[in-house]
Amino acid sequence: MITETANAASRRAILALADSPRLDHLVRRHGMRLGAGRFVAGETLDQLVPVLRRLDDLGLLTNTTLLGEGIRSPEEAGAVVVAYREILDRIRAEGLRTNVALKLTHLGLSIDEQLAYENVAALVDHAAGLGNFVRIDMEESAFVDATLRIYRRLREAGHDNTGTVLQSYLYRSEGDLASLADLRPNVRIVKGAYLEPPEVAYPDKADVDAAYVRLVERSLREGGMTAIATHDDQLIDHAIRFTEEQGIDRDRFEFQMLYGVRPQLQLDLLRRGFAVLVATPFGPDWYRYLMRRLAERPANTFFLLKNLVRG
Repeated sequence: MITETANAASRRAILALADSPRLDHLVRRHGMRLGAGRFVAGETLDQLVPVLRRLDDLGLLTNTTLLGEGIRSPEEAGAVVVAYREILDRIRAEGLRTNVALKLTHLGLSIDEQLAYENVAALVDHAAGLGNFVRIDMEESAFVDATLRIYRRLREAGHDNTGTVLQSYLYRSEGDLASLADLRPNVRIVKGAYLEPPEVAYPDKADVDAAYVRLVERSLREGGMTAIATHDDQLIDHAIRFTEEQGIDRDRFEFQMLYGVRPQLQLDLLRRGFAVLVATPFGPDWYRYLMRRLAERPANTFFLLKNLVRG
């Protein structure tokens, strides 16, 4: 209990620092030397492609994200759309088994919902022309309603090459999954990586894990595509047992993990015949992403500090 309490306190502290502009500037000034390269596949598209190629050669699926969120102008959002079109085109040219995941605040959601919808619709349409797929990531609880509205609009407009994400630490997520049932959604289930108040999110890990199991089981039962995004052995083993007991085909789910986190487990699952996708983000705006990875496992903070001292 003491260890879990200490980890929870460390997680809250790290997530609070994720929004510090001063620390952002300090950390990014030292670049990838701090160890961000363990979790981020470079700062440019040219640096990303060889990483995706190596993972592809191992038999792993991938997605990629241009790191960034919360842009402040329609012009910035437009530039992000251009960048994602280039990413999708490069994936096609390289023959990679890679799709795209993106944040709607990176496309203007914090400015205007219609702006974000038009931007993501343009990218989903472009991806469809290339035979590709776009995952709409979930962000802080304040953006959940708008994100799900946009996802529904896309699906009802005939865009089937898109999916979304639900976070098990939010009390509302089971109801959200039920509300999407008519779409037979492609949904990624995660625990959640933002600092949320106890009024909207489970504060205890055991409750988050229990909600995760319920979400995965319901999603698998209801016939869509389920992305089981976790590095937790117990949750993975439970999902495997459940699919075997229920006779759920392996093409109806896949495991998803983060680049740099438990790579051996990724390969072990692959060897057992499961589809495994590695989320492989890139870009210069990697500070917040790195801090969230540290918050998920505070012991990783030692890894960063060790590299800073060595430098």
